[in-house]
Amino acid sequence: MPGEFRDLAEPVRLPGCVPIPGVDILSPLQDKSSPSYRWMVHHGARYREAHAILVNSFDVLEPDAARRTKDAGLLVPSWAPQTEVLAHEATGCFLVHCGWNSVLESLAHGVPMVAWPLFAEQRQNAVMLSEGVGAAVRVPATKRKEEIAAAVREVMAGQAKGAEVRAKVATLQKAAIEGLLEGGAATAALDEVANKWTGAEHA
Repeated sequence: MPGEFRDLAEPVRLPGCVPIPGVDILSPLQDKSSPSYRWMVHHGARYREAHAILVNSFDVLEPDAARRTKDAGLLVPSWAPQTEVLAHEATGCFLVHCGWNSVLESLAHGVPMVAWPLFAEQRQNAVMLSEGVGAAVRVPATKRKEEIAAAVREVMAGQAKGAEVRAKVATLQKAAIEGLLEGGAATAALDEVANKWTGAEHA
């Protein structure tokens, strides 16, 4: 359908955000004819009225799906110990799909990233990480194996962009650790939310 975000010649500019190419806008906004687009428009108009937004997701694959795919290759039936892997001294790079929890865990452990977004908000996160924050190198849209390997090598040992990414992540790790300390920015923000909810009226 003409006129959709993905058809825009110029990036979408939102206050306080890095300019985002139309093809990297949230997946539900890519197709005006989809029910997801209508749902997003309907509820998105109400977000600014909310005091907070709770996000939930499942933590294991559906058992039947796991059974059906068990012979197709490696399958981790529940979450891998990602924070333990990121904390290991042998981890020099994280090929990440740019879900926000994974991004934050990577930054908190000082691990530079190769951004490979798949869907939903991941493409927007990838733009912010690579173009705005400078904490990742993004996999090219063509996603050829040689390009992915080159991006990993650049992040781990490159002297140009890779060196900048590694230095930026080290700075952000220090800020993340300080934010989680008593009186830090993250702790203070959580306290503020808890105080608001404690005094809020519940329906």
